[in-house]
Amino acid sequence: MNDILLQNKTSWNAIADSFFGITALPNYGCLCPTEDELRLFPELAGKRVLDIGFGSGHSLKWCGDRGAGELWGLDISERQLEITRKYLSESGYMPKLFCSPMENNPGLPSGYFDVVYSVYAIGWTVDLRKTFDLISGYLKPGGVFIFSWDHPFMHCVDVRDDRLIFSGSYYEREPFTFTRTAGGKGTGRSPAVYEEGGHPLTLYNRRLSDYINALAGAGLAAVRVVEETDKDTLERDCGSTSQYYAPCKAKHFPLSIVVKAKKM
Repeated sequence: MNDILLQNKTSWNAIADSFFGITALPNYGCLCPTEDELRLFPELAGKRVLDIGFGSGHSLKWCGDRGAGELWGLDISERQLEITRKYLSESGYMPKLFCSPMENNPGLPSGYFDVVYSVYAIGWTVDLRKTFDLISGYLKPGGVFIFSWDHPFMHCVDVRDDRLIFSGSYYEREPFTFTRTAGGKGTGRSPAVYEEGGHPLTLYNRRLSDYINALAGAGLAAVRVVEETDKDTLERDCGSTSQYYAPCKAKHFPLSIVVKAKKM
């Protein structure tokens, strides 16, 4: 697991600049409804918020623009931290940022936060239960945890000859490695597929039940699970394409999940 964390950290340091402003609130992910439609967040005025995997800081700015009292963030990449600190300071915000894997607590206070969220980052954890245990510990009783990630069906379905086919098992939970270039392009869904000059990243496939059960084990109750494709995608014509996040897939099943949980 430590080898995976080091590999991912090194790769994210290399490609961080290419993901400036990508997938941030009010957007939760690819071709899914936004926070403007879902309204999962409580009123943020005066609230203490923590971003797990803050990326370029755009989600933290979104929270600050809505009156959040304190902005905190955690990310594995030193380069992401540099980018975020600069971006938010230029916007007049002074967040408290930590560079650390989400599987470790780098000094975050316990029972302190009203809202913890993670926009398309929680799936990078190598230890889901430990990460959820830590997040539960950061939250006040009654606090809210919101996260988004790839829908678990995503790794099972491919497009071939204008048809959707099951190309993998939903039960497969082994890690897989793919590569991304500094330009943000990704390729491959297995250790055998690499792009020259690309940076390797490793993830674990997980089932929806893995997330829900890990939440429950950490004392977090799921109060809403969103499995939807945005209305615009559903209503427009979408040609067949082999892209991983292909609109033709999204017309048949959601590409992302969004989960809201509450600390009991």
